[in-house]
This record gives sequence, C-alpha cells and structure tokens, in this order.
Amino acid sequence: MRLSNAERQEALDALEEHVRTGRLDVDEYADRSAKVTVATRRGELEPLFADLPAPHPSVLSRELFTPSITGPAPRLTPAQALAAKAVPITAVIALVLFFTVARGFWPVFLLPAAAALLAGSFGRRDRRG
Repeated sequence: MRLSNAERQEALDALEEHVRTGRLDVDEYADRSAKVTVATRRGELEPLFADLPAPHPSVLSRELFTPSITGPAPRLTPAQALAAKAVPITAVIALVLFFTVARGFWPVFLLPAAAALLAGSFGRRDRRG
C-alpha cells in the first residue's frame, strides 16, 4: 500500500517521540527519518519501527484488505433454485430448437424470458406465504 504525506508525517512524529524518551539518539533519528521521508510503501516503514515499542504510525497497525467472512451463504428457496436452473436450461433448449426443429423461428428465444417470469412469480408467492 502506498503511503500518503500524512502517514509519513505521523511516522516522523512517532520517531520524534522516541528521541524525546531516549529510545533513539540523534544519529539514529536522522537515519530513520531520512528513510521515512523517501518511503513510498507501508513495508518500508515496518523495519524502521520493528525494534521500537509504541507509539507506531497507525498505518502499521491497520489490517489492510482483509475479507470478512460473515457466515455461510443463504440457502435458496425451492423457487429460487428452480429459477436458477430453469432459465439457463430453457436458453439451451431455445438454441437447439432454433437450429433444428424450428429452423430459424426466432420467437423460440422468448422461452427463456417466459421461464424467468414464471420462476419469478413462484419466488414472489414463496416469499409471501
């Protein structure tokens, strides 16, 4: 992750605190602060604070882009399962009919739309009752 100017400034402030408390001498501070000012990524800050206790810049304590798993996916109702299966199946049937029996009769492609409408109406009825 790329660092912002504010995050670099926060890292410099944390280093200044370590100088004030005597954990870093002036030469160590100069070396580390020079590295902070040219750092562009979070990983470049980590070794500069690895041997120091708090305070650390907050960018080092954040968990970045961790997906949250909230639980199992909701189960489909029978009507939803029917709709999920019926529409693709009728699309394949429409293609087969178009190229074989119907021989270019384009209205067969209305079958998947009709299947979607029917499955949707079953789903609405299922949710009400």
